[in-house]
Amino acid sequence: MNTLYGIKNCDTVKKARTWLDKNKVDYKFHDLRADGLSETQVSTWISDLGLETLVNKRSTTWKELDETSKNNFDEKSAVTIITANPTLIKRPLLDTGKQKYVGFKDAEYSTIFN
Repeated sequence: MNTLYGIKNCDTVKKARTWLDKNKVDYKFHDLRADGLSETQVSTWISDLGLETLVNKRSTTWKELDETSKNNFDEKSAVTIITANPTLIKRPLLDTGKQKYVGFKDAEYSTIFN
Protein backbone atom coordinates (compact mmCIF):
# COMPACT_ATOMS: atom_id res chain seq x y z
CA MET A 1 0.00 0.00 0.00
CA ASN A 2 1.33 3.42 -0.97
CA THR A 3 1.41 5.97 1.83
CA LEU A 4 1.70 9.69 1.24
CA TYR A 5 2.97 11.65 4.24
CA GLY A 6 2.38 15.38 4.42
CA ILE A 7 0.16 18.09 5.81
CA LYS A 8 -3.26 18.89 4.38
CA ASN A 9 -2.68 22.58 3.64
CA CYS A 10 0.70 22.18 1.88
CA ASP A 11 0.38 23.13 -1.81
CA THR A 12 2.90 20.50 -2.95
CA VAL A 13 1.07 17.80 -1.00
CA LYS A 14 -2.19 18.94 -2.60
CA LYS A 15 -0.60 18.60 -6.06
CA ALA A 16 0.66 15.10 -5.24
CA ARG A 17 -2.73 14.02 -3.92
CA THR A 18 -4.47 15.43 -7.00
CA TRP A 19 -2.03 13.55 -9.26
CA LEU A 20 -2.54 10.28 -7.37
CA ASP A 21 -6.34 10.66 -7.44
CA LYS A 22 -6.39 11.64 -11.14
CA ASN A 23 -4.22 8.63 -12.02
CA LYS A 24 -6.27 6.29 -9.81
CA VAL A 25 -3.33 5.30 -7.62
CA ASP A 26 -4.43 3.63 -4.41
CA TYR A 27 -2.83 5.33 -1.40
CA LYS A 28 -3.34 6.22 2.22
CA PHE A 29 -2.77 9.80 3.36
CA HIS A 30 -0.92 10.26 6.66
CA ASP A 31 -1.16 13.79 8.06
CA LEU A 32 2.09 14.54 9.85
CA ARG A 33 0.43 17.01 12.21
CA ALA A 34 -2.76 15.11 12.99
CA ASP A 35 -1.41 11.55 12.90
CA GLY A 36 2.12 12.21 14.19
CA LEU A 37 5.21 10.07 13.73
CA SER A 38 7.04 7.46 15.75
CA GLU A 39 10.75 7.63 16.48
CA THR A 40 11.14 4.30 14.67
CA GLN A 41 9.57 5.74 11.52
CA VAL A 42 11.81 8.82 11.61
CA SER A 43 14.90 6.73 12.29
CA THR A 44 14.12 4.48 9.31
CA TRP A 45 13.60 7.49 7.02
CA ILE A 46 16.91 9.01 8.11
CA SER A 47 18.59 5.68 7.42
CA ASP A 48 16.93 5.25 4.02
CA LEU A 49 17.02 8.83 2.75
CA GLY A 50 19.66 10.70 4.76
CA LEU A 51 19.14 13.89 6.76
CA GLU A 52 19.87 16.25 3.87
CA THR A 53 17.12 14.68 1.75
CA LEU A 54 14.60 14.31 4.57
CA VAL A 55 14.84 17.65 6.38
CA ASN A 56 13.68 20.97 4.94
CA LYS A 57 16.14 23.49 6.33
CA ARG A 58 14.34 26.30 4.50
CA SER A 59 11.12 25.68 6.43
CA THR A 60 9.63 28.01 9.01
CA THR A 61 9.86 25.16 11.52
CA TRP A 62 13.64 24.88 11.00
CA LYS A 63 14.09 28.66 11.26
CA GLU A 64 12.16 28.66 14.55
CA LEU A 65 14.31 25.94 16.16
CA ASP A 66 16.68 27.14 18.86
CA GLU A 67 20.32 27.57 17.85
CA THR A 68 21.48 24.69 20.08
CA SER A 69 19.18 22.25 18.26
CA LYS A 70 20.33 23.50 14.85
CA ASN A 71 24.03 23.43 15.74
CA ASN A 72 23.85 19.92 17.24
CA PHE A 73 21.55 18.48 14.56
CA ASP A 74 22.82 15.03 13.64
CA GLU A 75 21.30 11.60 12.98
CA LYS A 76 20.92 10.91 16.69
CA SER A 77 19.35 14.21 17.80
CA ALA A 78 17.29 14.51 14.61
CA VAL A 79 15.00 11.62 15.56
CA THR A 80 13.77 13.41 18.68
CA ILE A 81 13.63 16.83 17.02
CA ILE A 82 11.73 15.61 13.94
CA THR A 83 9.31 13.52 16.02
CA ALA A 84 8.48 16.65 18.04
CA ASN A 85 8.38 18.84 14.89
CA PRO A 86 7.13 16.66 12.01
CA THR A 87 6.78 19.66 9.69
CA LEU A 88 10.60 19.64 9.40
CA ILE A 89 10.17 16.84 6.86
CA LYS A 90 10.28 17.80 3.20
CA ARG A 91 6.87 17.17 1.74
CA PRO A 92 5.34 15.09 0.51
CA LEU A 93 7.08 11.86 1.41
CA LEU A 94 5.80 8.96 -0.66
CA ASP A 95 6.41 5.43 0.59
CA THR A 96 5.54 2.80 -2.02
CA GLY A 97 6.50 -0.05 0.29
CA LYS A 98 9.60 -0.63 -1.84
CA GLN A 99 11.09 2.84 -2.02
CA LYS A 100 10.65 6.31 -0.55
CA TYR A 101 10.50 9.56 -2.50
CA VAL A 102 10.58 13.14 -1.21
CA GLY A 103 8.88 16.02 -2.96
CA PHE A 104 6.54 15.96 -5.93
CA LYS A 105 7.27 16.15 -9.64
CA ASP A 106 4.67 15.05 -12.15
CA ALA A 107 7.27 13.27 -14.32
CA GLU A 108 8.75 11.41 -11.37
CA TYR A 109 5.36 10.14 -10.22
CA SER A 110 4.62 9.07 -13.81
CA THR A 111 7.81 7.02 -13.78
CA ILE A 112 7.13 5.54 -10.33
CA PHE A 113 3.61 4.39 -11.20
CA ASN A 114 4.12 3.21 -14.80
